[in-house]
Order: sequence, then structure tokens, then C-alpha cells
Amino acid sequence: MSVKERIDEILEKNPVTLFMKGNPSFPQCGFSARAVAVLNEVGVSFHSVDVLEDQEIREGIKEYGSWPTIPQLYVKKELLGGSDILLEMYQSGELQDSLKDFRA
Repeated sequence: MSVKERIDEILEKNPVTLFMKGNPSFPQCGFSARAVAVLNEVGVSFHSVDVLEDQEIREGIKEYGSWPTIPQLYVKKELLGGSDILLEMYQSGELQDSLKDFRA
């Protein structure tokens, strides 16, 4: 299975997915920690993928969404962005609207 197929499968099974460094309980970078904090503040349940555990996914996700940095949040297989964009969307209320169907 190609890395693209693996990512497709992850996104198919998990409508809200955060590709991050570490996991929600123990983020391994400040940007991932910020993304988790924003999602927790919104009150949405999400699936996370630790890119540090899989080099193929780590590089593949950058190509998949044409986004060079991690973390990356996908909602219904669409890339919303990284931690800076998530924070901006949260501050404007746009993130809450995008995730209203997925609140825990």
C-alpha cells in the first residue's frame, strides 16, 4: 500500500484527524501542543497520527496536502491548515463552525 493510500485510509476512517509530532497527551513540539489545545478548547473529538513514529507518513503528509509543516488538521479529508491557521480560525469563530458537527 502506498503512503497516499495509507493516508487516504486514515482520513476515510477519521473525519477529524490531526497529523502531529507526539500525541495529544504528550505533544513533541510547541506547534502540535497549540493545535491540540485549540481543538480541546473547541471541544471536538479527533484522531491523531504521530508522524514521529512513521517517517513515510511524516514526509507523505507534506506532499499529500501540499503543506510543508506539521501539524496538519484534516476535516472530512480536507486540509484546514497548521497551528497558526487553526488559531486564527479559532479566534474568528470559523473553526468552531467548521467543527460543530464533531463536538464531543
